[in-house]
Amino acid sequence: MALIPPVGLGTWKASPGEVTNAVKLAIDAGYRHFDCAYLYQNESEVGEGIQCKISEGVIKREELFIVSKGSNSRLPAYKAGAYAAELNPQALAFLSYSLWCTFHKKPLVRTACSQSLKALKLDYLDLYLMHWPMGFKPGKDSVPLDHSGMVIPCNTDFLDTWEAMEDLVNEGLVKAIGVSNFNHEQLERLLNKQNLRIRPVTNQIECHPYLSQKQLISFCQARGVSVTAYRPLGGSSEGVDLLDDPVIRRIAEEHDKTPAQILIRFQMQRNVIVIPKSVTPHRIQENIQVFDFELTEQDMNDIFSLEKNLRLVTFPTTENHKDYPFHIEY
Repeated sequence: MALIPPVGLGTWKASPGEVTNAVKLAIDAGYRHFDCAYLYQNESEVGEGIQCKISEGVIKREELFIVSKGSNSRLPAYKAGAYAAELNPQALAFLSYSLWCTFHKKPLVRTACSQSLKALKLDYLDLYLMHWPMGFKPGKDSVPLDHSGMVIPCNTDFLDTWEAMEDLVNEGLVKAIGVSNFNHEQLERLLNKQNLRIRPVTNQIECHPYLSQKQLISFCQARGVSVTAYRPLGGSSEGVDLLDDPVIRRIAEEHDKTPAQILIRFQMQRNVIVIPKSVTPHRIQENIQVFDFELTEQDMNDIFSLEKNLRLVTFPTTENHKDYPFHIEY
């Protein structure tokens, strides 16, 4: 069975002027997994970078795994217990993309996917994710707000949205589907859905040593759903720079690696797919050079000891939504 490449390039907050070059550099460095989203508003630039490398003959489309936040057994899937040495990072490619919350009404799902494919200049996506379990009022505003500054929901159910995503697979527009930011109750409800045709292949969640997500990861993996970690390096813009954490820096020095490489390897050894974001050439290169070493059991325990239950992505304007995922522990 093919594997989702365990290290991908995240494109969140990558500006249009930077992301095309970042994608081209990443492909040259060996990345074959790219994580994109409608909300990032840079899909055309991601597509330009991919098409450039295809036209140069560096890579073929079928070698790319493109995930969009926006499976069945025939589709590429992450295999539990497989990481690092079991996968040649040059061997596969994967592009993901996401369905945004204002497109949760069933008739809008295909429209959103088609728009993304057009922007990316692609015929299909490898993985299409439901970005959040929450549906918003459709319209021009990505996050429509009421007079009090809270999101305006729409009366959708994510189970109905999922049915429309299943149709995308049957139509050949996407190869597999998954979810993002689902808590364990929401994921369980989806997995127990009557007449579920296609199971989610992954749950993409915020995950780093200050929010290790042990319970949610165990829950997902026990049910055959892989986990993809976003924000694996923390967030310096929020004053949470894991790269400067003394424990991470010590372990990095002991392995002659960078702190970022330690944080990425930490997730890999948990059988978690990881999508660090960068537009800096040397960091793009460094972030995939994580297949030639292994953290010790003590290293892993020391990193786990940093747990603070510190969530960086809270989306506070949506706390009023019936499907807000962070009102429960995990």
